[in-house]
Amino acid sequence: MNGVIPLWKPAGMTSHDCVARIRGLLRMKRVGHTGTLDPAVEGVLPICIGKATKIVSLLTDSVKVYEAEISLGKLTTTEDQTGEVVEKAAVGSDLTYKACVEALESFQGSIRQIPPMYSAIRVDGKRLYEYAREGIEVDRPERTVTIHEIEMLSKELERVDEDDVRFVFRATCSSGTYIRTLCVNIGEKLGFPAHLSKLVRTEAATIQASETVTFQEIEEAIENDQLNECVQTLSQTLTFLPTYTPKDEDEAKKFRQGQVFPSFTDFANDSYIKIEQSDQRVIAIYQNHPKKDGLMKPFKVFE
Repeated sequence: MNGVIPLWKPAGMTSHDCVARIRGLLRMKRVGHTGTLDPAVEGVLPICIGKATKIVSLLTDSVKVYEAEISLGKLTTTEDQTGEVVEKAAVGSDLTYKACVEALESFQGSIRQIPPMYSAIRVDGKRLYEYAREGIEVDRPERTVTIHEIEMLSKELERVDEDDVRFVFRATCSSGTYIRTLCVNIGEKLGFPAHLSKLVRTEAATIQASETVTFQEIEEAIENDQLNECVQTLSQTLTFLPTYTPKDEDEAKKFRQGQVFPSFTDFANDSYIKIEQSDQRVIAIYQNHPKKDGLMKPFKVFE
């Protein structure tokens, strides 16, 4: 079986836990996830199986959508609700809803982020969270990420305590964005320590929450021999790519062989092109040739 399982990752499991469980349920080795979600986070986690593991990098690099709850008043070691409080401050009643909306909007566009110490990024061959657990602070590489859209979802501020004022927002962002760090930066903009108190990923690689399946649904589908109902085809998952259908079987064969082609004028500005037969079977994904202008080469071939 080849395709993408649009999994709803439950809180309490790592992304690797999810892959391991899918491997066990399907008795397959070729299984891969498309972007790490912290254990405390639930939400959309596309799982590639079979030949679809070839598109893991494409889905990992895709735009993601999150709904996040920020808590103003406390900063934690992990920048989320799982860490120890390292700074605390009262949030006065003079903080307004309007100020919070304006703070959110100021982060739309390209921004610079320093990844949190409790993250899986490697520095000198070692993951940052490993340094953090040893109590070692290291310089982290600053990165540029894009917040395509950010909007307030709460109708008013929730005052849980004098040092715990919360609101919920939605962020559509590029791969590599740390919502935990974004919450800390929003707090800094408002003049308060802050952390992420809850996070849900509602969309990844155009797969939305409404399209996902749970582990229980996957198990029931296997028992009823209906697993195909839980798996998206490559064509269904790669709707964000432009599509080219070969003119005839001879041209389709050349794509299957991974031959180099002249670039299509219609797709000149797109990084990747999906080569798909009329029956919606994806033959390959092509990209503009990095060294030869006017030509395109295979990125991945599936048949």
